[in-house]
Order: sequence, then structure tokens, then C-alpha cells
Amino acid sequence: MAPFLLLAFLLLLSSASVHAQQNITLGSSLTPQGPNRFWLSPSGDFAFSFRPMDGNTSSYLLAIWFNRISSKTVAWYAKTIDQDAALVQVSSGSRLQLTTRGILSLQDSTGTEVWKPQVVDAAYAIMLDTGNFVLAAADGSTKWESFKNPIDTILLTQVLTPGMMLRSQIIPKYYSNGRFLSLKNDGVFFYYIAVPSGHQHDYYWSIPQNRTNMMVSNLNAQQLLVPDFKPQSTSAAEIKVGSGTCSFNSYWTLDATCMCPPQYSYIDQESKDKGCKPDFQLQISDFQLIPMTHVDWPGDDYEQYTPISKNKCQQLCLTDCFCAVAVFRDEDHTCWKKKMPILNGIQGDGVQRTVFIKVPKNNSTQSEPTDFEKWNKDKKYWILRSSLFLGSSVLVNILLISIVLLGSYCTITRKEVPSQQSSNNIGLPLKAEEWEYNINLGTYIAVKKIDKLEHETEEFTVEVQAIGLTYHKNLVRLLGFCNEGEERLLVYEFMTNGSLNRFLFGDARLHWNLRAQIALGVARGLLYLHEECSTQIIHCDIKPQNILLDYNFTAKISDFGLAKLLRINQTQTNTGIRVAEEDQKILTYWANDCYRCGRVDFLVEGDDEAISNLKMVERLVAVALWCLQEDPTIRPTMLKVTQMHDGAGAIPTPPDSSTFVHPFP
Repeated sequence: MAPFLLLAFLLLLSSASVHAQQNITLGSSLTPQGPNRFWLSPSGDFAFSFRPMDGNTSSYLLAIWFNRISSKTVAWYAKTIDQDAALVQVSSGSRLQLTTRGILSLQDSTGTEVWKPQVVDAAYAIMLDTGNFVLAAADGSTKWESFKNPIDTILLTQVLTPGMMLRSQIIPKYYSNGRFLSLKNDGVFFYYIAVPSGHQHDYYWSIPQNRTNMMVSNLNAQQLLVPDFKPQSTSAAEIKVGSGTCSFNSYWTLDATCMCPPQYSYIDQESKDKGCKPDFQLQISDFQLIPMTHVDWPGDDYEQYTPISKNKCQQLCLTDCFCAVAVFRDEDHTCWKKKMPILNGIQGDGVQRTVFIKVPKNNSTQSEPTDFEKWNKDKKYWILRSSLFLGSSVLVNILLISIVLLGSYCTITRKEVPSQQSSNNIGLPLKAEEWEYNINLGTYIAVKKIDKLEHETEEFTVEVQAIGLTYHKNLVRLLGFCNEGEERLLVYEFMTNGSLNRFLFGDARLHWNLRAQIALGVARGLLYLHEECSTQIIHCDIKPQNILLDYNFTAKISDFGLAKLLRINQTQTNTGIRVAEEDQKILTYWANDCYRCGRVDFLVEGDDEAISNLKMVERLVAVALWCLQEDPTIRPTMLKVTQMHDGAGAIPTPPDSSTFVHPFP
């Protein structure tokens, strides 16, 4: 019996050994969603295949990852072999094949080859337990391997030789090139990459001689000796280069995320490393550049470009509101941008630089006029934009409508503006006409003309006070006004994407997460009006037409026409009530019934993105039902609404008000 068991054990080992060393033969292939989805290493520790981009099953990268850990951390992924070394990204219809000619070829869904190693006549491929993917010749020698083409990770037994480099990601799950480590014949070089220019700063380098002091040369070519560091074994020099991994107007957090400061938003929501832009209007003026030679302000530049033309250097400074001076060096076509204050200025024949000083074209010493003053001087073009009326009295209706339903201008001159009220403006709180206006500086403003005020001075003053004293990311900003004679004009920042109304009831459909963020933005704006601004304000006219969206779809509350300024310690005010027609369905009744029966999915039927996040749907419906309670004393404050929306703690089941009691359809 014992010999039989020994023989069986040896056969088992033999079988396991054959399986472990089984090669990937010519003609084998992989597809993102096919039956052959992985090429595993013998132990199963590593997998080579298509990897969804951040969970997106319509976009894949070709990668090697740790297969036995839950995070499936990527250790290698395919990149182009050109100088930019960009990520190779393909769709779900792509195919990777080891052809009969021994070529590993990646083709997209159209059959176009998008990546292949520079090797032919491979006899087989193998995924090793070290994490190395190898294309081998018939004699077992290596013709190509992933270890010799590193990306951002060094694995055990992997060796970097001179000429190889590692490139980090800018941020996690975003595979854009970041900082990289390069091995060269004279030592290790660490380069810091400026974003977004891509300039490589020498951040760490080696000194060939063994010495503790350095010989430096200033711009006049005079040599200066720097004393020894004391203590020599511990002293260090600090060098400041680049603009930071997260680029301008943003900051880096410990969890490797690029964040925007208050009242700033991302330039690119999908690529947050590109920096942030202000949500407020910057002062605009026409500038020109005055050249100077043999002058420089060394250091303190906030961006560097090379190689670049002199004209491009000037253009980059002119279009950058932070740039006060551009410095150009002809020798290597390098451009530096500097902002105020500029320091350490120097002039001399040895200074081989050309600087460009940004100054106003008009050479005026007076302060730049405001946007409204420019508008008032040049009343040339008006563009008609009417505001439609649709009933909805509270934030909660917007939440519910967003859950369920989200699925050309006429240019005239100033003298052609009709004096009578447009029929489309019926129901506007201040009986207003609204216009879009281009002030010929590339900036648009929105102008509201107000007439037929019942209490002209008082009501107009309330409008101006209510808006002028507020400043919040989620409130439309008042830029100026006119109150002369019969003219009543309010000048606002212009919102590129118009009102929420057209996305609720038009053909355009916003993504679910964006809709939820819009609702949260409205809540935060109301929280500011109710509790955070110096004079408390009740808006009293929240409806889709009064929720405007900027270019980044940030929600901004507009039209304080019915706003009633609260006196200190005043907590409520009377508001109007709008009732639906008898033959119309009441959305709140239906939403309440769906919530009570545990079928909130009925409210988002056909919306796959919302269906995949029913917990958020249920949370929003619960918030809405709390806000619609008949008893005002149990309705949540806007602070509580924002906390419930953010998921800060469990939301108790709202009372089933008799107002909502209806049988489930």
C-alpha cells in the first residue's frame, strides 16, 4: 500500500509541476469579457490581462496585478513606446493575441493594432511568480520581459539598470505621468515633473567629487566660494522647484488627493491634478508686454517651460492672470513665469535673459473700472433670455423631481428692447425681464430689468440688499445695479448652463451623481441664507428656474425677489402656497407611497446609475419627506438637511403624515 501511495504522490507532484510550468502557446488570446480572461502565474499570485479603468467596464488597460489580494493592486501596465509614454487604453471589444509569428499584439475593437513589444519570433510566453511577464525563444532565452520595461513599481528580484526609469502616477487610479526616477551611468537622478507643463526639474543629483563645499557662479560669471557646511555630516540645502503635483490653486492631502480651496473648482473634474479655477470673476483688462534685455529676477518662478518659442512664452504670460513677468533664455529656449512680488532683480551684461513686463495697454494710472461700469458705458448688444415660471415652493420638490424626471438666442440692440413686459415673464417675483450681455471682453453678464414694482423703492432695495450682502459658492453673485429714474437694473454673473428647469423637463439628462450634488449645493446655499450670513434670509421662491448652473454644473441660487429679511430672533415668515391642478398627480404622494412600501426603485425606473445606488435614492426621499411634514416644528433645519444628504448618521423614518396617506397603485 505504501509504494502505491508514494507513486500516487509522485504522480501528483509531476502533474502539478507540468501545470505550473505550462507555457502560453502561440495562437493564444485574451479578451476583456471572454472565457479566457487571465494568464495566471503558477502560484496564482499574479495575473496578466485586461483591467477595468477604475471599475469602468467600458474602458480597459492591459496590466499585471497582484491577484491574491482584495485590492488587486496593479504592478505593471502597457504604455506607448514614444517619448510621452502614454497609457494604452482600449474598449471592451479589444483583443490581445500571441500570434503564430511570435508577436504579442493588442488590437482595439476595430482591429487596429495599438500596442506590441518590439520583438518577433517568440516561441511562447509565460507569467512568472515574480510578477514578470516574459516572451521567450525556443531555447528558453528571454526576448522581452515586463521587468525590463518598468512603469511605476519595482518587484522582488527586479533590477533597474542604467537607462531605465520609473514614472509615478499623478494621483491614484489616474494613470497620467507624474514624477519619475531615472538611472543613468553616473548615478541616480530623481526628477520632479511640473504640472501641467511637463518640465523636468533636477531635484536630486550626484556630485562627482568628494567635497563638502561648492564652487558657484553668479550671473556676472564671477566665481564665489561657499563655506563648508557645519556640521558637515548633517547639513542640507533646500531647493524649491516646480508648482506641485496638484498644479496651481490646489493642495495635496495625505490620502493622495488634489483638493480645491473654498470657492474654487476643478479645471477638469476627471483629471483633478490639472488644478483649480476660481468660481468668482477675476478683474479683466487688456495688457501688453514690454521687453527688457540683460535683466532677470532669479528664483521664485512658479512655472517653467522648455523648449518653447519666445512668442509662445509671451502668450502664456498674457493669458495667465497670475503672471506679472515672463523671462526667456534664448540659449535653450526656456521660459519662466513669475508673479508679484518679483524679488532679487539684477541687471548686467552677463545676464543673458529677455524679460517681458505685463502692463495695461492704455498706460493709465487709474484703477480698472468694474465690469458694471464698462457695461454702463457701452450698451451695444443685448441677448434676450426669458425666465419661465413653474410651481415648486421648497428644495424638497427639486430633490424629488431630480430623482424621477431627470432623464438659440436672439440678438437685438439696446433701443430694440421691448418696454412692455414679456408674456413669458408672468409670475416673476419682481416682474422682470432677464438678458444676457457680452461686455466685449470675453465675459458674459446677466442683466435683469425690473419694472412695475408695487412698492418700487422698498422692494428694489430689498432685492439689492438681499443679494449684495451675500457671498457663497452656491449663490449667484450680484456684480452691480442701476437705480436711476425709472431704470431698475441688476447685473449678475452669467451662468453658462442656464437653469435647472431645462435639465428637469427638457431633453438633456444629467448623471445621477451630478443631480445629487446639485441638490446638495442648493441645500448648502439655503443653509448659508438661513444661518450663516450676517442677515438671515428666507428665499421664499425656490423653484427650478431659480436654480442656475455654471460651466461646472455648480448649483447657484438666484432671484431673491421674494426674499424677506429676517430680524434677529425671527424664525419664520409667511409664504405663498401653490396648488396643482385637480387633474395633475401629486409627486409627493407617490414618492411617499413608494418609500413606505420599500420600492423607491419605482421612482428611478430606467436610470441604471440611480438603480445601482438605491441607498442614496432612499436617503434623498427620506430627507424630502421630513421637509414636507405638516408640523413645521419637526421639519429639519437646512443644517440637518445637508448632514442627512451627506450621509452623516442614519435618517429616522419620517412620520407618515395624513397628508400623504394614499393606497399604493
